[in-house]
Amino acid sequence: MPLPSPDFHSTCLVTGASSGIGADMARSLARRGHGLTLVARRAERLEDLAQELRLGHGVRVEVMEADLADERGREGMLKELSELALNVEVLVNNAGFGSGGLFHQLDAERELEMVRLNVETVVALCGRFVPEMVRRGRGGVLNVASTAAFQPLPRQATYGATKAFVLSFTEALHADLHGTGVNATALCPGPVKTEFADTAGIGAEAEGLPDVFWTDSPDVAEQGVRGLERGRRVVVPGVLNRAGALGGQHVPRSLLLRLAGRLSPVGR
Repeated sequence: MPLPSPDFHSTCLVTGASSGIGADMARSLARRGHGLTLVARRAERLEDLAQELRLGHGVRVEVMEADLADERGREGMLKELSELALNVEVLVNNAGFGSGGLFHQLDAERELEMVRLNVETVVALCGRFVPEMVRRGRGGVLNVASTAAFQPLPRQATYGATKAFVLSFTEALHADLHGTGVNATALCPGPVKTEFADTAGIGAEAEGLPDVFWTDSPDVAEQGVRGLERGRRVVVPGVLNRAGALGGQHVPRSLLLRLAGRLSPVGR
């Protein structure tokens, strides 16, 4: 199912757009002529990306600095969008973060913040924009999950659970939207060389992962956008990642947890 045609009064809302997969998905959409609204907490980086996209592709790009884990931050962003009279035709829920370590040794408030951003924000923004897309009979939602969604992850217990939610939610949303002209796709990257690992506090462990397991952020982003265009339910970039996702769904949990417990945590 093709994405809606670009229009000056429509926009693709990309959260977590200041770096990594979010920035590359913005580039992928801009190459297709779509206007963008870039959202993150780091306004300076967003402005740099916005200028790149305006000059490189001649598209309208708006920048909004917001902490989406906070309800007031989301409300402020929505108010700005309303004032700009922009229709969100494509929603990319990319904002999120992870952590690494034994759950009982992690900061409980930080884990709750992760749930608010990785889960609550996805539902809140879908709840805000999907009904409008359905009324217009067109639109797309690209929710970024992870290969972590396919099995429990010791030492990344909260992160894995949040991404399992995103995957399950998006697959069900995909089915709910059948016949409406709107599509929902879950993108499930494996390890990608972005700032994610350092932010999660697992940079050292990530460095030890062999190159064969890594995928490139621009390629992951392009596969996600292409999957959304084609009406795919789930996109898992990389042959090894697809094999791992299949194993995560079918290997007995007792064996899987023993194996996973011996591996260093590496998120998307």
